[in-house]
Amino acid sequence: MSDIDALFTSIALPVMPEVGLALINTLDDEDTPPSKIQALIAQDPALSAKLLALANSAAFGLTRKVSTLDSALSLVGISKVRTLALSACLHNAFSMPQGVDGAAFWRYGQRCAGYAQWLAEGVDEDRQRAWLTGLMLRLGELLICTAHPKAATAIEQQPCKPGERWERERAVCGFDEGQVTAELARRWNFPSTIQYALRLCADPLQHKPIVPLSGILHLAARLAEDPQADAEAIDTLPVPIMSALQLKYGWMKTDFPDGSRFVSVN
Repeated sequence: MSDIDALFTSIALPVMPEVGLALINTLDDEDTPPSKIQALIAQDPALSAKLLALANSAAFGLTRKVSTLDSALSLVGISKVRTLALSACLHNAFSMPQGVDGAAFWRYGQRCAGYAQWLAEGVDEDRQRAWLTGLMLRLGELLICTAHPKAATAIEQQPCKPGERWERERAVCGFDEGQVTAELARRWNFPSTIQYALRLCADPLQHKPIVPLSGILHLAARLAEDPQADAEAIDTLPVPIMSALQLKYGWMKTDFPDGSRFVSVN
């Protein structure tokens, strides 16, 4: 199967909650007031409770406990709260196809999101958008494995060298997870910047000049393959992509993040 539209017609799509769809529509609206974000999230008590738990987790290092959405928005910030809300909606929308380890899948997504957010800082891109897009990247694999159950074993085979999963997916169906996630993002009306970055991330240099978020996703995905990655992993990344992004080698080496502190939405 080489047509992404055919893949989407062959499976039942995950259902994004109404609050998630409403939050997506605010992503490109810089004038969205915090009160609107708060009101949208408050419609879902379970989501509200999860966000408060996340805000009070050690990963955020807040000096005091927050007990209301209003407090979370004030202390954590509207962009981060919205991003966390959307990631929680995505997590709840998907089930794991046979052959995919759900816990390992979301741990990878957590690492990819964390590295993407860190790299966005070095490229002066939106850090919260990078985090969310990094978390979304592998969602396309779930749709591929749902449509091709027998291929899940081959795609998930370990060990998996950086970039190898994309090659396996293309061998199975003619496209990779980023391209499938990009189409899902289009159908859910995510901003075009997110759609385009996902579509290009397996080969970000195909577009010149490079789309920064696509390069960020590519590097973050490679780093996320190793749960024990440290600053030495920088030397394994493709130099042309780092150069195109104008990333500073010294900064990457000295500021490499501790992956154990990445925020988890599980």
